[in-house]
Amino acid sequence: MIPAAFFVAACCLWEAIVRLAQVPLYILPPPSAILSEIVEQNLSLLKHTGVTMIEAIAGFAAANLIAFALAVVFAHSRILEKGLYPYAIALKTTPVVAIAPLLVLWLGTDMRSKMVTSALICFFPVLVNATRGLRAVNEEALDLFESLAATRWQVFRLLRLPNSLPYLFSALKISSSLSVIGAIVGEFVGANSGLGYLILVSSYHLETPALFAAVVAAAISGIAFFGVVSWVERKVLVWQEPSEV
Repeated sequence: MIPAAFFVAACCLWEAIVRLAQVPLYILPPPSAILSEIVEQNLSLLKHTGVTMIEAIAGFAAANLIAFALAVVFAHSRILEKGLYPYAIALKTTPVVAIAPLLVLWLGTDMRSKMVTSALICFFPVLVNATRGLRAVNEEALDLFESLAATRWQVFRLLRLPNSLPYLFSALKISSSLSVIGAIVGEFVGANSGLGYLILVSSYHLETPALFAAVVAAAISGIAFFGVVSWVERKVLVWQEPSEV
């Protein structure tokens, strides 16, 4: 209720300031105009939101699978970690806006380039947290497994993997929101559907209420995706409280 109350208060203040200052609609529309646009264009918004979420979920899934597999390799081989980790950092520090045009050139303007853009943004947090979680095992527990002649697979399945889940879900919640951002950034470069496409078209025609409606749809999508991952975390990590992130 507290966030809802703050949201209503902010919208009322926004509405009052825009109307009293007589701010032009194309510069800053009042919340009532944005809500009206959402209601009028609900089917179009749902269509574009669906396209963006398909791209985001696909990129999210691909990035997490690859990142976790690489984290398992890093957890068992310091040499491979030292050899490959700098390239992962380089990929993280390279602005995705600079890579997105190349992806469109290589993969076309369909969903594939947006999925890859989304995956690139999601990749690094999962890699870092999963590697840390797989390594942060209790030394006494590890000694116990070794004294019982446990195989590497048994150590991984019964000790390292459960221990890494809190770290992993913290990264997944971060990546869930980033995946939506990555999909929209990919749509900025070249697309004919999706929320990023809708934002660009609205800005070109100075249709500011439609632009804000697309931004609201993107925010709600990110929050919903984050909520789903948090719900899964609570169901999986039944032995402890979920993390704050």
